[in-house]
Amino acid sequence: MRLFDILRAALILAVLAAAVEMLSRAEHLEGRAEAVDGDTLDIAGTHIRLSGIDAPELRQTCEREGRAWRCGEAARAALEEALAGGTVSCRAEKRDKYRRPLALCTVSGTDLASLMVRQGLAVAYLGNAYQSEEATARAARRGLWAGSFQRPADYRAEHPRGP
Repeated sequence: MRLFDILRAALILAVLAAAVEMLSRAEHLEGRAEAVDGDTLDIAGTHIRLSGIDAPELRQTCEREGRAWRCGEAARAALEEALAGGTVSCRAEKRDKYRRPLALCTVSGTDLASLMVRQGLAVAYLGNAYQSEEATARAARRGLWAGSFQRPADYRAEHPRGP
């Protein structure tokens, strides 16, 4: 009985050690980047999704002062401007359903996701991160909050990608 307990404990420790190793494997990506859209960037051919936010889809329009405006294009342009600030550093803990790294990315120490939400060109998404930035942008009526818009997730549901 004692040998069985020792073997079981050793197996449990091995499984836990493997789990810790897997969880501690963060991807680090760094380099010059280009904006793909308002919440996705490209570093050397790797598309990286900014974790914790959702920006309008590239073709999405919103309404401001009774007129349509290309909020998806505006979000991409804002991210592109932020990326021009220097080398981008990303740390990805996991991947999304499209197998893109989900990452916290910075330029010169500035959190890009936070910046996009503060500018009102993205919303907090899947969790509590960036909720205070969203509330501040909403109160100041910045970006999307200056008019009406469909949440990006709802827009995607109504406009699914083709095969």
